[in-house]
Amino acid sequence: MKSPFSTSLFLSLLLSFGTICAHSQDFSTNYFKIHINEKGWITSMKNTTTQPQREFSPAEKPSPLLSLYDSKKKYYFKPIKATFQKSKKTFLLHYANGSVATVSVVPHSKYIKLTLLALSPRNGVDNVQWGSYHTNITNLFGEVIGVARDTSDTVNYAIGMLALNDITIGGTADLEGDAAPFQYIIHTPDKKQFPLPAHLHEGQVFPIGGDGISDVAFYSHYEPYYRILYGNAAFVDKEGEIYLTYHARNRTVKNDILFSLIPFLPTNKPNHQEVEPLPGVDFIGSSIALWGSPDSTALLDVIQNIVLSEKLPYPTINGKWVKDPARYIPDVSAKGGLYDSTLSYVSQMGFKAIEAEDLPYFKVDRGNGGYIDGLNFEKKPFKKTSGSLSHKEFTDLARPKGILVGRHTIATALAQGTKDASPIPSDSLCYQQKRVLMKAISATDTLIEIDDPTYLDEIASWEGHCENLNMVKIGQELIHYLGVSTTPPYRLLRVKRGYWGTTPSAHSASESVYKLQVTINYGYDGLIPNIYLQDKIAAYYADVSHINGIHFMDLDGQEFLFNSGHGYYSVKRFFRKMFERADVHRIPYLRVSGATLSEGSWHYQSVWNVGGGTNMYDLKKRVWGSTTSEGKDIRDVAFSNYFPATFGVNFGMNANSTVADYEHIQAISVGAGATYLMELNQKSIESCPQKYDIFKAIRTWENARAANAFPRWVKKELSNPDNQFHLVQIDTYTWKLYKTDRDGQNPTLFSVLKRDTKYP
Repeated sequence: MKSPFSTSLFLSLLLSFGTICAHSQDFSTNYFKIHINEKGWITSMKNTTTQPQREFSPAEKPSPLLSLYDSKKKYYFKPIKATFQKSKKTFLLHYANGSVATVSVVPHSKYIKLTLLALSPRNGVDNVQWGSYHTNITNLFGEVIGVARDTSDTVNYAIGMLALNDITIGGTADLEGDAAPFQYIIHTPDKKQFPLPAHLHEGQVFPIGGDGISDVAFYSHYEPYYRILYGNAAFVDKEGEIYLTYHARNRTVKNDILFSLIPFLPTNKPNHQEVEPLPGVDFIGSSIALWGSPDSTALLDVIQNIVLSEKLPYPTINGKWVKDPARYIPDVSAKGGLYDSTLSYVSQMGFKAIEAEDLPYFKVDRGNGGYIDGLNFEKKPFKKTSGSLSHKEFTDLARPKGILVGRHTIATALAQGTKDASPIPSDSLCYQQKRVLMKAISATDTLIEIDDPTYLDEIASWEGHCENLNMVKIGQELIHYLGVSTTPPYRLLRVKRGYWGTTPSAHSASESVYKLQVTINYGYDGLIPNIYLQDKIAAYYADVSHINGIHFMDLDGQEFLFNSGHGYYSVKRFFRKMFERADVHRIPYLRVSGATLSEGSWHYQSVWNVGGGTNMYDLKKRVWGSTTSEGKDIRDVAFSNYFPATFGVNFGMNANSTVADYEHIQAISVGAGATYLMELNQKSIESCPQKYDIFKAIRTWENARAANAFPRWVKKELSNPDNQFHLVQIDTYTWKLYKTDRDGQNPTLFSVLKRDTKYP
């Protein structure tokens, strides 16, 4: 009997066999292997460098390769079926809502690259989420970049993710404002050494301390199991096991959010915001690198390889990546208003950057075109006995010494009297709500009727709800108000026309009324730009750097980048625009510090020198924070995310300073992987009898750090505050490290250190 199937159909099916497979698949790197089952879930993650291979995927917690999210329904769709197309290296993932995702899975030597190629039909999906990927690791979690780390000598393994483009950001798809709440979570890094008390459990969250305004008071828990959070790309569940998540949003449509970075404190309660759509910014093309590796080599062997292979931002200093611990270089915070000897002192210590902290906050003003000292550099803010200097003149002296000069900025805050704020406000300001003017008003009217009072009673921004910043914009006029009537006709209350020096003017019915997004008080007062004006401000920073030689920017108020409602995407975009413009100017290295650290800034930011004094590290008591827990909290976040920790602005030299003090500081800095801003006041330093011996000691440690001369086991000893060390440089290639008494006496040889041949 003749078969009902044609020969051609039979051949077609035969040829396709092995090309389209409904069964599960394994994917491997040099150190890592995952298994994806027939439903599109990861059910195995193994360390392939050991025998037997250690399993890190909990049997009871499989991980969806890609989840879909419908924000209106607040519902996740997980894959229910997976078909692998071997020739194309893609999975077709099927979902209960009818959507089918095409995901490429491409193994490389040190990571597996996952990319969303298509999704159709969308059926309400406006966000896609990689994972969450569950591990059984319970030691350290890096919530900024998404990594689970077991740093023990027994296990020594890490599993992580890294976004490969701007549209992909750390965290979960249901995250309001795409920036994770600033809060504490309960997690012990070692159940035996730091057992949880009975009233606490893993994954429990608590508000930060203080009133939500004083950043010093945020840090209020010294206990090692109180872990402050700067993201949620990694998180812990109720068992203390770590899981990883990234996502990408369709930003082409308007998104309404209720956002605060510190939502649990009444001073920072969330505000409602209409998030401006961004044409062309979609989730198709979202891509991540999934990796596993021995933890001790993960940063420089694997993560650096991903960054270079995928052409991610890669700032370098002295020929090495800024994330390399051999380039965790302290900086100087200049104070006292005198710069006669500053460059000499910094050069003698081997430091590479000066922040002019004694100058006022640098405020963005595109009206000066980047010529912050005037077109002819006529302003001279750097005071010297021989005559004051402009930024350009001072940086021209610093550059040949290999020293960068920087300013303390207030990020993107647009202050009163600057080009984009007043007296003529830009039409590209970020707003929280858009309403309609119901009746025409004259230049003197204070009865302003709007169509809808909803949310207009919310004061200013989530950050502090500062009444003096509560304003609307109509045309080119800023109008201050406090409150809105609750019955029709809806009117703004307590109105002040022509606010911030803008011109009161007549406005027609049906004009748009924008409730503006703003910052906070305390010298940071300003308006927030929308994303397109933010792009121009990023370029402006690079122009300022180029024109004035300022190659070090400390972005205080960095959280203002979240206020557009686009969260970490906004941060990535800002820095990309800044660095692209810096490349146009051929600026070889732009050193960036900031008030916070996020998944959006991790690649670009060199250091995180926040806080200071005994809040960060108490030299006398030798503890990470004695007045608050800030030092311990920032240290734990930074270390977990392969980023330099910090002592903040600290350790100013005075008449009582000793060499032993600074050898201890440098030992902890190297051992714990910490930088700092050394407070440098010329008059105070000149009062110190041991200043030149201190300079020499610091330089010795910096030379050895730059040579990558400290092996891992030595760093563990250096990081112990109970120890005291003395370092002697024998020649260009050799150092002798001694253990001493606390005052630097009675040295005993501890180790002979050698220059790493890869660090000439």
